[in-house]
Amino acid sequence: MLYRRDVKYMIKAIFIDIDGTLRDSDRNLSSRTINALKKVTDKGILVILCSGRPRKYTEQISRECFASKYIITSSGGMIYDYEENKVLYVNEMNKEALIKLYEIANPEDVRYIMNVGEGRVVNKVKHADQEIQLDEDIKDFVYNNPVIQCTIADSDFDKIKNLIPKINKVKNVEIKNRHKSLLDDKFKDDKTVFCDIANINSNKGNAVKKLLEILNISKEDTIAIGDDNNDLSMFEQVGYRVAVDNAIDIVKEKADEITLSNDDDGVAVYLEKLLEENKE
Repeated sequence: MLYRRDVKYMIKAIFIDIDGTLRDSDRNLSSRTINALKKVTDKGILVILCSGRPRKYTEQISRECFASKYIITSSGGMIYDYEENKVLYVNEMNKEALIKLYEIANPEDVRYIMNVGEGRVVNKVKHADQEIQLDEDIKDFVYNNPVIQCTIADSDFDKIKNLIPKINKVKNVEIKNRHKSLLDDKFKDDKTVFCDIANINSNKGNAVKKLLEILNISKEDTIAIGDDNNDLSMFEQVGYRVAVDNAIDIVKEKADEITLSNDDDGVAVYLEKLLEENKE
């Protein structure tokens, strides 16, 4: 049993973003972070990973760090119980919007990535062990497969930036997350620039709210830890909000507390402090 230090609410669930929060900038999980998560789960607290990534990837990270069997994937598009192999909630993307987005992305020779089921179907394969090549007409594919989220990505910053106005005109969907450099030039690097796109009503916050209803857990008994724009909706649905130090400014402004950066084991530092404050 753990309690938040500000008030005596019993903590029952902690929602944690993966990339930029739980993992470091090289996408590694430190042993310190894994150990801290295991100590928290050993106390009976649900540690629920929330990611813009697809189901298979999120499950892999969740198992690696001893988090709970529940995961929120595709920026809130799916809630999945991987021990029971059961989809608890899904928000399938608008099919006409998917076709329109493909027609925007494909002629520009950028990657168009669709989260389908547990993995990804793409127009240009980059990771052969994680992706499947789209080998049929886009209309046939989207009308026969439940796509939860799509991503438009490329290493060319200007190319993706120039596509954003076109993406914003597509009805029924919106950009849920984007590379930090598209929000603030100080985050520019040589990594892939991307935009995650989903239905307007699909976000981490709605998924968190839905899972809390399923589990009969009160909002006041929860914590969220994040770094980026798509974590803001998650912050709105929990009792206490923690930002890592590398978070964008708006996330820090909305946080109740700021821990160290993802490269300095910020999640582990916060959880260790929480455990220390609850020592009997």
